[in-house]
Amino acid sequence: MDPARFVRGNTAVSAPPLVPEICLYLATEITPIWQATEEALARSALPPPFWAFAWAGGQALARYLLDHPSEVAGRSVLDFGAGSGLVAIAAAKAGAASVHAAEIDQFAAAAIAENAALNDVAIAVRTTDLLGTVDSRWDVVTAGDVCYERPMADQVTAWLRRLAARGTLVLLGDPGRAYLPSEGLLERARYLVPTSRELEDHDTRDGFVWEVLAG
Repeated sequence: MDPARFVRGNTAVSAPPLVPEICLYLATEITPIWQATEEALARSALPPPFWAFAWAGGQALARYLLDHPSEVAGRSVLDFGAGSGLVAIAAAKAGAASVHAAEIDQFAAAAIAENAALNDVAIAVRTTDLLGTVDSRWDVVTAGDVCYERPMADQVTAWLRRLAARGTLVLLGDPGRAYLPSEGLLERARYLVPTSRELEDHDTRDGFVWEVLAG
């Protein structure tokens, strides 16, 4: 199965409500992937299509970068767990010197490439697992919606704090997930993000942008 063809064939081009400047290949009520069950995906050996949705934390983080381009302009950015590539695209549009999107899901990697082309920006997609890696070339590291389960949240936040201790600006987008750390964060911004009840059981969520502090 060709991942890029799968992305284009199971989504529709639309703009996230909080970030109308950016268009993405996303699932909608009329696209096949919306109706696919987890069981059906498993039978096809496909990972859950997290990349097909613009999650609230990522939307907040992308909005923040577009509204505050000085945070990334002229700097090297790594977007970790990039999903659709929304935050990486926002960083590129805000003037980042280089943007790397880290995503181990091959279908997400294909979606990022397709979405970058849609928005006419250059993004380097990294499919190796960078969790725990330290690279002095990263001026800014972003991560959206990574605190949805405890093991992942604990590992990622510990790593992000190590990066912050080395002088990297680390920005975390999150709508109040259960495993968001209760300390070591500085609120940078808050947005009311329109969401789908199929995803969040709410019509809106508060999307926070946090600076992760050294730990």
